[in-house]
Order: sequence, then C-alpha cells, then structure tokens
Amino acid sequence: MRDLIFVGYIALIMLMAFKRPFLFTLVYAYVDIVSPQRLSYFLLNSIPLSLILFALAFLGFALGDDKKDVRVSPRWFLLILLLGYCGYTTSVAVEPVAALDKWNWVWKALVFAAFLPLTLRTKLRMEATILTMVLCASALIVTGGIKTAAGGGGYGSLVILIDDNSGLFEGSIVSCVAITIIPLILWLAKHGTIFKPDWKVRAYAACLIFACLLIPVGTQARTGIVCIAVLGILLLRYVRHRMLYLGAVALVGLAAVPFLPSSFTTRADTIKNYKADESASTRLAVWAWTWEYVKEHPLGGGFDVYRQNRIRYDMEQKSNPAQPADYDAPAVREIVDEGRAFHSSYFEMLGEQGFPGLLMWLIIHLGGVWRMEVVSRLYRKRNRPDEAWVAPLATALQNSQIVYLVGSLFVGIAFQTFFYMLIALQISFDTYLARRRKEAAWRPLTSRRKLAEA
Repeated sequence: MRDLIFVGYIALIMLMAFKRPFLFTLVYAYVDIVSPQRLSYFLLNSIPLSLILFALAFLGFALGDDKKDVRVSPRWFLLILLLGYCGYTTSVAVEPVAALDKWNWVWKALVFAAFLPLTLRTKLRMEATILTMVLCASALIVTGGIKTAAGGGGYGSLVILIDDNSGLFEGSIVSCVAITIIPLILWLAKHGTIFKPDWKVRAYAACLIFACLLIPVGTQARTGIVCIAVLGILLLRYVRHRMLYLGAVALVGLAAVPFLPSSFTTRADTIKNYKADESASTRLAVWAWTWEYVKEHPLGGGFDVYRQNRIRYDMEQKSNPAQPADYDAPAVREIVDEGRAFHSSYFEMLGEQGFPGLLMWLIIHLGGVWRMEVVSRLYRKRNRPDEAWVAPLATALQNSQIVYLVGSLFVGIAFQTFFYMLIALQISFDTYLARRRKEAAWRPLTSRRKLAEA
C-alpha cells in the first residue's frame, strides 16, 4: 500500500511537470533528499528513479527554457573542475571498488549542483527550490522531532522514517541539516511568496524550528549541539535587542536542562572531556594518519582511502567511582583500530582528493560566505520595496553555509547533495542579482538615447 501511495504521488507531480518542466528539477530534489525509493518495498527501488528525473529535468531545461538569462560564476567553473578532478582520483584510487561505489553518487551530486544555476534564473524558482529543500528535510525532521518528544531518542537508536544509517537518515548528518535550514525557515516565514507569511505559515515555521532543535537531542549527536551554538552566535549579529536575546536564550537553555535525558547530557559532556572518549580520540588519530598519508601522497588516495588506515593511540582511562581511592589503575589504555572513517569533511577532502581537492572545496564554500556578505551589505542599504527580500536571503544562505562548515568539522559530509544545493542556490542568487543590476544600469541609457533620437 505504501508503495502505491509513493508511486501515485510521484506520478501525479510528474504529470504536472510535463506542463511546467521546471517541476522535474524540484521532484529530483525531493527524491534525492527524502529517498522514497529507499522507503519503498519494491516498485520504486526497482527503477533508476533519480536518473529518469534528472534526464527529464535536463530535457525540460534544454527544450523549454529561455537560455538568454543563464549566467554562471567562477565558483560554477570550480564545481566542474572538482567534478573532473574527482573523476581522475577515482581512476587511480587505492581502493578502486569502494571508490567507484562512492563515485556513483558523488558525480550526480556535483552534476546536479552545476545544473541548478542554469535553471534557477528567477526569484520564484529560487524560492521554490528553497521551499522544496526545507519541506523535504522537514519530512525527516518532524518525524524525528515527534519521536524525540515522545521519548524515543537515543544515540544510534532514533529511527527516522526507516532504520538506516546513511545519508540524511544518519544522526549526525540530519542534525547538521536540521540546524542548517533554520535560517532558511526564518526567511520563508517572513519573505516567502508561494505561501504568504500569515499566522499559519509562521506557526508551522515555529513548530518546525522547534523540531529542528529537538533532532540533536534525539540523535544525541554532538555535531548538532555545536551547530546550535554557532547559529545562536550568528543570529546575535542581526538582532536588535542583543541583551534581551541573550537573556531569552539563557532562560530557554536553563528551562530545557531538566527535561533533557541524562544520556544526552552525559554524551554532550564528552565535548570537553574528549581525551577520555574513544570516539573523539579515534577521530584525532585518524586525522593524524590522514595528514601523514597526504604528505606522502599530495594528490590524495581517492574515495574511501581511509580503509587503508591502521591506527594505534593511547586514551585516558575513565575514572571509576566504584574503585577505592588507592586503586592503582593505569592512566591510559592502548587502542588499536583500522579502516576508520574520517569523520570530518575537511580531512575527507584532504585524504581522498589531496591538497588540490581540498583547496577547490574550500574556495567553493568560503567563496560563498564572502559573496553572500558582499550581497548582504550591498542591498542592506537599499530601500526599494521589491528588494526587501534580498539582503535577508543573502544572510540566511550565509548563516546556513557557516553552520555547515562548522558542523562538517566533525562529520564526513563533503559531498552530501543537500549542501551542494545550497551552493547552487548561492551561485544562482548571486548571478541573478548581477543580471538585475546590469539591466537596471542599462535601462536609463536606453531611455535617454531614444529621447535624444526623438
């Protein structure tokens, strides 16, 4: 029955998309984020749904879109260059089978990110894409938030839609996504036009933000805790009454502590006591191994090169209150492990793509933070009613990007499609505004010339 519902829903949207071909792009985003084919028992997971939808989205653009408004930026060319470079490192990867498996979905993420700026050439299309990303993510986040509120959370035990530990269904990744989209939710609740920002939209936005904040509690992912702190600091920059904001945050934080499960506070405490936490100590050891590996292989080892690591390190022994005070326990214990993942996007890029790949990746992301700051400052001083949405969107995209960059320090999400959609939105937004400024500067000259000829 569930398969029939999914098939009917997607078929209905696809029928609508044949009249409005851009909808194929949004349907592809939905399939990539929610992964209905993984929720299906038979019908959807037996066909290459993503490939079909992307082909239809590209054909819709190629045959039905006006190409005169298409603009690209230097970061768009860097995306293409990164795609080609990843293809090269895959061809010479030290783990060829595993590398090819990862390449099979990475190239799709990069190609779709490069495709989006070509078709997101209007404000309506950009807003529709943002709305689709938020609502698709909310399908996972609301489910996780309800289960957390009902007491069903726990590290590695919060099941979101399906019992899976990959993609957006993994705890740390969905926690990072949940906090990343909060700035976009706030923008839609104030400046959205597809759904007018009335009390119903604002009420849903408030509930969705609450669910987003619950996800790190339910998953007990330390990444989400750090992301919440970073977002709180970023929002402080733009609030009018900062002391009132700080007081409200502190009050809410203190009021929430008694309701947090003890397992959550215990796990959060390992952020500062990382030397006594095996997970954190293992990450540090893997990062050290990655640095040594890349010094010998500056072009990286290709996807999943971490399978080559063999690590050995000493971890501080946790104190045991049950032992007598004079118990002569060893201060450290030796840990031996192998094939441990990077657990950091930065070291993921460094180990797999070497220094060239890491440099391209950093320029793509940090370039987005810089460009959104430029746009925000440029339009913040304007008072035209039709541009009131611009500076807030630039700020929202920038804050989302910064939250991602901090969260990705602790989880390997360097190639997650959701975040490349954010990059594509930034590029589309930036080039759209550049085109508008150029047209605005051209119109007065044209008018004066016609007046002189008359």
